Amino acid sequence: MNFIDLPKLRDAEYLQYVKDFSGIIALNNPSTLQIDAKLSTFNTRIDELENLYKETLDNGKTQDLLQLDERRDNAVKGIYYFLLGHSYHFEADKKQKAQLLLDNMALYGSGIVRLNYRTETATINNLIRDWENKPELTNAVATFNLSAWINEMKTANDLFNTAYLSRAQEYGYASTEAIKSKREEVDAAYYALRDSIDTIHLLVEMPLSPYETVINQQLNTLTDQYNILLVNKKNVCL
Repeated sequence: MNFIDLPKLRDAEYLQYVKDFSGIIALNNPSTLQIDAKLSTFNTRIDELENLYKETLDNGKTQDLLQLDERRDNAVKGIYYFLLGHSYHFEADKKQKAQLLLDNMALYGSGIVRLNYRTETATINNLIRDWENKPELTNAVATFNLSAWINEMKTANDLFNTAYLSRAQEYGYASTEAIKSKREEVDAAYYALRDSIDTIHLLVEMPLSPYETVINQQLNTLTDQYNILLVNKKNVCL
């Protein structure tokens, strides 16, 4: 079966993937395929993870946090795509300055908005510090009159950090750690199920394995779709 790097999927993506994976198997007579016990364990772990995830989302502070995270992400994306457009400018000076700022953003990695909460906060602060204190970058910022965008990014980042610390004080890191731990349990159940299917598939002596369609036309297609999602995120600076 095709490989997917599960840790790189965000919680919502991860949860949808494993539910889809389970759903496909459920439509293909798992008892006949001799994997119903492992599928049952897998589904139990998925349900436990989904309940934890819903509890986190139901919390008002978490909703505020998600909105502020989206707001700062949009500011980063807005600046990035503005500069990306100007990196093709017909005026050499503007093209060079846009690329200068893009290169500075690239120093902080290929996916600022996909970093974990605390790392993204620190990265945005460092980026703003560069643009406010390094003369060549400050000059480039002034050329494009980016002060409003930068103020929006800084404001959203500061508000996010305040909300994050407030939630951390009230709830600690229990919910985050619980989801991380539960994902590890789902991972274990996923690999046990996947490996069982692969093993039985390889050992079948009939001309056509009953897993042939399930694996090649269904499960691998699903996995490929999510791998494309990961590749697309990797190929964008954001």
